[in-house]
Amino acid sequence: MQKFLFSLPKSQLLKWDKNYKTLTNTKSQGLLQSRSTSPRGKSRLLSGIINVGLCLSLCHFWINKVDAAEDIYLDYGPFQFTLSVKSLDTYVKTGKIKGNLADYAQFLKEEQLEKLKIALVTDADISYLSISQFFYSYQGERILEKIGQVIQTKSGQSGFYGIRSALIMAAADEEGLTLLNFLNHFPTKGIKVNSERGFEIIENLTDVLRETNQTILEIEKQAQKETLESTLVDSNPPPDFSQPGNIAFRKQLYTMRDRKRNRTFPVEVYIPQLPESSTPLPLVVISHGLGSDRNSLAYLAKHLASQGFAVAVPEHPGSNSSQIQNLLKGLANDVTPPEEFINRPLDITYLLDELTVIYEGKLNTQEVGIIGQSFGAYTALALGGAPLSFSQLEAECKNLQESFNLSLLLQCLALESSETITDLKDERIKSVIAINPLTSALFGQEGMAQIDIPVMLVSGSSDPITPALPEQVIPFTWLTTKEKYLTLLKWGTHFSVLNESSGSIPFPQAAVGPDPKIGQKYVKQLGLVFFSAYVKKRREYFGYLNADYGTRISDSRMPLNLLRSLDGLSSLE
Repeated sequence: MQKFLFSLPKSQLLKWDKNYKTLTNTKSQGLLQSRSTSPRGKSRLLSGIINVGLCLSLCHFWINKVDAAEDIYLDYGPFQFTLSVKSLDTYVKTGKIKGNLADYAQFLKEEQLEKLKIALVTDADISYLSISQFFYSYQGERILEKIGQVIQTKSGQSGFYGIRSALIMAAADEEGLTLLNFLNHFPTKGIKVNSERGFEIIENLTDVLRETNQTILEIEKQAQKETLESTLVDSNPPPDFSQPGNIAFRKQLYTMRDRKRNRTFPVEVYIPQLPESSTPLPLVVISHGLGSDRNSLAYLAKHLASQGFAVAVPEHPGSNSSQIQNLLKGLANDVTPPEEFINRPLDITYLLDELTVIYEGKLNTQEVGIIGQSFGAYTALALGGAPLSFSQLEAECKNLQESFNLSLLLQCLALESSETITDLKDERIKSVIAINPLTSALFGQEGMAQIDIPVMLVSGSSDPITPALPEQVIPFTWLTTKEKYLTLLKWGTHFSVLNESSGSIPFPQAAVGPDPKIGQKYVKQLGLVFFSAYVKKRREYFGYLNADYGTRISDSRMPLNLLRSLDGLSSLE
């Protein structure tokens, strides 16, 4: 039976199909290619097509049904191995091992064959619209380029377009996005697995992991050394700074309207209920990450407010959970507009201006602490004094296709921004905690070195999105401020300190890592100590900002190392 999208009449789909053929002539093909290869100035043409009809190429494949993949070819040195897709389909549906699958099945154990069957039919449970929107985005296309080096057409050409269409069509099929359904929808008769390139990628990735693991081991040794050299205020167990304080607070919701930028965003302000005082309340700002919202670190806002801090939590409209939801629904073109690299810090600057007026001296808006996670950590570091470096970005993004640093997919997007502002420093920001920040290309060594206020970088050793070594550990050595701290959460991931947001996309447990409550407890403890020392200026808290305190609060399920220096680490030389 012929399949149609959105139950539209065949005449309309045929019209789209005719337009598709016109679009993919020689000149238009060059236009499409430019979207996937140039790091800046990319055409939004295909995103618009998706929003109108999910993509003309899909209509083309649905109407003019091309042959699905029949064989998978694997080159291994001088040998080529072939596996028919039909034999896999037969095995899944009947349990019978036939064709050339039988040639390989004899080398597999029964439980391995059963795992193969499960892998072939497990549904990813992702809608075709979500798949199409993501893989037509800048980040999605960069990922496809990498995969296309390994999964190719039979003739050895990149599988970029075939992979994308197969993913979308399989997700739209009633059987869902399974590996077998992907193979059945791949739009060429043969799929070639470039084993040479695949092994090269694996080897390079192994080298990266080995270097990271070596550095983590050295960091642990350095932390042990600093623990012996540092002591707390006394030898007794430290107070449990993760426990809430006894100060009541109220939460006030405001809507910020920056007319100069035509930008509106909400902010929640947590105000401790204390007797009237001539001393303004200490203020901390929290900036959420990409795809998060005001709830992701709300636990910290409540904790700090119960200890006497005023806390402001804005929501950045171009990079919050709604933006990601709109992308997946076809209402946005990319994971975030490039201008968000400028707008985020300016949100905080505008917010401080407004809070100064609203609270009329009741808040100390001149000596502010800020904490951010991921994109929010970038925001915090930019406000703390690290200028954007477009020359560094240009250099790093030239080799984007060869990098295993996923954060560069976001960092390189800044090159598309129409804004040219590089210095976003706000002199009112006096201390920064940056959790899982992206730094290497956006700031580089020169930019990080310009931060002259207290900074704590928090890193997860198992973070694949903003990997520890290039984005936090090495950039920590670039900091020239004397008051700097590195916190490493062993086995921590990009999501280990976050509370689930209302509109966030659920992640598998492997991506979340150990129990997030461990990471959240760390953030409450370190956040209270750091900001009590540098925002409240309470001298007694400085005694906890050392490796000894880190050792005492460390949980074996996600060990914590707190360091002041990485001097002498051989892996960084």
